Amino acid sequence: MTQPIFVPITHADQVRPSFAQESTAHRTGRPSEVRTPHENTSPGTGFHGPDQGFALTLAHRLLPALTLRSDEHHHDVEVAGALIASRRAASLGRAPSIYDLQVAFGIFGFFGKAPADLVDYRQQAFQAISHNYAAQRELADQIPASTLALNPGDVREPSAQWRELLGLSQLT
Repeated sequence: MTQPIFVPITHADQVRPSFAQESTAHRTGRPSEVRTPHENTSPGTGFHGPDQGFALTLAHRLLPALTLRSDEHHHDVEVAGALIASRRAASLGRAPSIYDLQVAFGIFGFFGKAPADLVDYRQQAFQAISHNYAAQRELADQIPASTLALNPGDVREPSAQWRELLGLSQLT
C-alpha cells in the first residue's frame, strides 16, 4: 500500500527496486507430467480424471443400498467400486458421480440377487483389494470400455451374461 510522502519511514521499509528476469522456455521436468499429446494407456498406468477421491465418498454413501455377503468386507467393496467408477468418469473427462458408482456396483450384482458364481467371483476379486495396488490396477483394467458406457439401469439387475460385462468371456 502506498504511503503519503509526509509520513516518515525507515530505510528498511523503503520499496526496493525490482529486476525483470528474462523469460525461459517452458520445460517439462516433473516426473508425472504428460510430455506427449497422447496419454499413456498401457496396462497398470491408471486413468486420470478430476476429483477421483470423491468416488470413495459416494461409495460410502451408497453402501447401505448394497447387498453384501457375510464374507465380503465393506471397505474392499467401497474401494473397488470407487476404482471402477473413477475409471468410468475419467473416460468421460469428468469427476465421478453417483451414476458411475451405480454402474460399478451394478455390474458386480450388488443391488439385487446376484448369481452365486458372480458373488463367488467378486468375493475373490475384491478380497483385500484395498491393500493391493497391483490388484486395484488389474481390476480397473479388466472392465471393458463398452461395459463402462452402459447406463445404470442396464446393469441394475445382474444377468447370466455377467462374464461378458466383466471382460471374462474371452478368458474362459
